[in-house]
Amino acid sequence: MEERGNWNKKLEFLLATIGYAVGLGNVWRFPYLCFRSGGGAFLIPFFIMLVLCGVPLTYMEMAIGQYTRRGPIGALDKMCPFFKGAGLATVVISFLFTTYYIIIITWSFYYLFSTFQAELPWKGCNHTWSSDMCWEGDAKNVSAATVFHYLGNTTNSSFDIDMDMERTNKTRSPTEDFYYQRVLEQSSGINDQGKIRWELALILLMCWTLVYFCIWKGPKSTGKVVYFTATFPYVVLVILLVRGLTLDGAMDGIRFFIEPKWEQLLDAKVWVNAAAQTFNSLGVAFGGLITMSSYSKFNNSILRDVLSLAVVDAFTCILAGFAIFSILGNLALTQNKDVADVVQEGPGLVFVIYPEAFTSMPVSQLFAALFFFMLICLGIDSQFASVEVIVTAISDHFGEKIKKYLRRKELLVLIVCLVSCLCGLPNITQGGIYFFQLIDYYTAALSLMVLAFFEVIAVTWFYGARRLARDIEEMTGHHPPMFFIVCWYFLSPLLLLGILVFSMIQYKPLSMAGYKYPQWAQALGWVMALVSMVCIPLGMVHAVYKAKGNNLLQKFRNSLRSQMTEETSPPLWQEDTVDKHPVKLISNGQLPTDSKDTSV
Repeated sequence: MEERGNWNKKLEFLLATIGYAVGLGNVWRFPYLCFRSGGGAFLIPFFIMLVLCGVPLTYMEMAIGQYTRRGPIGALDKMCPFFKGAGLATVVISFLFTTYYIIIITWSFYYLFSTFQAELPWKGCNHTWSSDMCWEGDAKNVSAATVFHYLGNTTNSSFDIDMDMERTNKTRSPTEDFYYQRVLEQSSGINDQGKIRWELALILLMCWTLVYFCIWKGPKSTGKVVYFTATFPYVVLVILLVRGLTLDGAMDGIRFFIEPKWEQLLDAKVWVNAAAQTFNSLGVAFGGLITMSSYSKFNNSILRDVLSLAVVDAFTCILAGFAIFSILGNLALTQNKDVADVVQEGPGLVFVIYPEAFTSMPVSQLFAALFFFMLICLGIDSQFASVEVIVTAISDHFGEKIKKYLRRKELLVLIVCLVSCLCGLPNITQGGIYFFQLIDYYTAALSLMVLAFFEVIAVTWFYGARRLARDIEEMTGHHPPMFFIVCWYFLSPLLLLGILVFSMIQYKPLSMAGYKYPQWAQALGWVMALVSMVCIPLGMVHAVYKAKGNNLLQKFRNSLRSQMTEETSPPLWQEDTVDKHPVKLISNGQLPTDSKDTSV
């Protein structure tokens, strides 16, 4: 136990899990989904899915991590070797996640550095990078060259603009122009990757250096970092909320956010969105919860941590929604638009709409700097937790070889960070935004649902939900409530299957702001999705091949047997015949102390 590493304090583990689960999705995805999926009515399916799916699966992952003291691959290999491929798929997804998620942190640092100027650089269209499409909102602020660019007359640049003009779909706001022309230097499409943005490349290297020093000593170094990174975002969100409520039009924005649209609850897509948001915001099936809980003490109280995490995650979603829509309401008022016209999803909300709102605020540089620093803190926690998943999985399976060739775990962490950094370079070319959207669309949706379904089936049906409950009782001294066992057996797998089916039915090819990806790019996206999913059948084949037995049937049956009980234990489908307190193979590092127990 000491060799593997432990959290120094329980608070450090709790803050680390909060920092991992509470991320950028709480700030930009939840408010948008709530607005689009029924406003305040969306909270009903959100909390139902949180209780029936999110909390039980979080409880399950934390329990198996703490009990097995292994990462996702090692945990599933011990519990049901036949499904260990689902654990490997989790590590693969975490690796893909680390290569592109850190790009958002890179952009946030770029914006943070840009705020240290006398005037925010995304204000106005009179910069060297401003394109002919830049439009400040009325004719008095638009150059004659811009007008003639759209009127089809580029010969008379002395044309006098004396009439109001409305912005067309062909124009961009100054914040859009800054994001696409200055930050990204966006090319015409994924076919035109262009050159590497060296400013972003240097920031990317700096970000990976920060991640390395956050986790290079394992939980001992991570535990010190999370005291700040997990708590500071809440300070900024409260500041932004208080400031937003004082702005004109704030209540209009909040009304758009929470006004119930009850008829949308009849739409199955709304329930799928609620389940997906719960699933992704808690970080289930990414491997982080299993990995971080594997460093907990054996008798750590799991249920209390799970409930604390769920409450904080839900509170953060709602707090961020109020803070964001109060400011969007003011932005809609100043632009004489409806709130619905200024709401965007994803990077557009964070790097276009929000910067535009800051330009109209007093002390705009301060609020912009606080906001982007908050994004960095939210992102860095999730990033280094995902890297720890990879490091832990490699350490669990190749520990002796690592000691022989690398000698120190710090070198393994360094190698993982360098490889992930190099694999992330395609995201910071001039066509990198197209690659970024592609990998995010295909790796964080369908494939995640598939491996999550197999993970739940492996743990609850083959290892056994009641057996898991007895393991929890062995660790904590308390049997989990029957509600969780019912969810593990039936409700959670059915909900996951439903999400998976509806996701496939509602699948649409990726497009971005009118840009349609070519067929080869769509195929590449499916390849990236299948890279993780193919691990599941490969793991099944390998488990059967390595299992003991004289024929294929015996090997198959033995591959379904848990490696955590005695060799003579009954098959898993005869779980009811297993002794209520089976002998575990030194799972907590201690031999049984009961003198009557001579089975060991």
